[in-house]
Amino acid sequence: MQVTPTLAATPAPPVMEARRWIEGVAFPADRPLLNLSQAAPADPPPEPLRRAIAEIALTDAEAHLYGPVLGLPELRARVAADWSRAYSGDVAPAQVAITSGCNQAFTAAIATLAGPGDNVILPAPWYFNHRMWLQMSGVAPRVLEAGADLLPDAEAAAALIDDRTRAIVLVSPNNPGGVEYPAATLAAFRDLARSRGIALIVDETYRDFDARDGAPHDLFADPDWDDTLIQLYSFSKAYRLTGHRVGAICASPARLAEVEKWLDTVTICPNSIGQRAALWGMENLSDWLAGERREILARRAAMIDGFTALPDWTLLGCGAYFAYVRHPFDAPSDDVARDLVRRASLLVLPGTMFGPLRAEGGTGRAEATLRIAFANADLAGITTLFDRLAEVSRGAP
Repeated sequence: MQVTPTLAATPAPPVMEARRWIEGVAFPADRPLLNLSQAAPADPPPEPLRRAIAEIALTDAEAHLYGPVLGLPELRARVAADWSRAYSGDVAPAQVAITSGCNQAFTAAIATLAGPGDNVILPAPWYFNHRMWLQMSGVAPRVLEAGADLLPDAEAAAALIDDRTRAIVLVSPNNPGGVEYPAATLAAFRDLARSRGIALIVDETYRDFDARDGAPHDLFADPDWDDTLIQLYSFSKAYRLTGHRVGAICASPARLAEVEKWLDTVTICPNSIGQRAALWGMENLSDWLAGERREILARRAAMIDGFTALPDWTLLGCGAYFAYVRHPFDAPSDDVARDLVRRASLLVLPGTMFGPLRAEGGTGRAEATLRIAFANADLAGITTLFDRLAEVSRGAP
């Protein structure tokens, strides 16, 4: 079988790999599987949105047809208006495109920026799908190790830039680390990218669950923001529309004209029903979404409290959907994660899926860490998580 070398060298999708660890495993009735591996809502959209989706499917004939490649004009306008208000900036509908999920927004952005032989600066720990796309596209991920606080440093990034560097990628709130990047950090990276003539891609998939009140940064307040900034967003997390695949990209109209070429050859247009559902959510579910944020923040607090009671475990970052922790075992994290399936009926992802291994020049953090996606565990489930981790730490079977 012939396979392109870059694709063949790309690791298997981590979530799918982790699911294979539980295939054929019989979990005890008194210790069912607690799956904390995937960063996605486990529940369907709220009932009012499901009813709206049904009504759209039944009555809106246009929802079943091809639509504009860059997305529903009404949704683009709503995103522009909401972003302008939320960030105290100026975002126009022509600077917004809708994509088939946020992953596609990232791939479209990279398609306009980089090709084989180019490189993109990627902080570690990284979001694995970002690294996968760079690798299979022949674009070298230039790894920027984040500090002990999981924050990347712009001065360190500057040393990595050469004449083939095309962009810097940041994710805030961070996946997998959970940390929320300070506005000053994002501004420093913007200034660096602008001074070197490269793009700054900021993935804000989890912006709706940021613990800070108000705008998390002022990048959109810069009247020339679109000469450097490319912002990515996902409707999946806010409105539980994961299966409908709706994301967004904010960039200059000139860049979006190039994005349009790429999208037209891939999906032609975003999911029409999903776009209308996202728009309905933006128009009608602000109070509901505020409640979802409060619930996620309560779970975050429970995670922080839980690790305080487990001194052998070190919480490195916690926010949005994620806790990123240093485990206490004398074994690499991929072995630890597999062992937790057997010993504790817990499915989490190892740090080896999010950063370079020691053999690849890494610092060893990848082998020492685990990502726990707690958004799918209610407070009772989080209590169960810590009961099981405590048992494993004590050496209980």
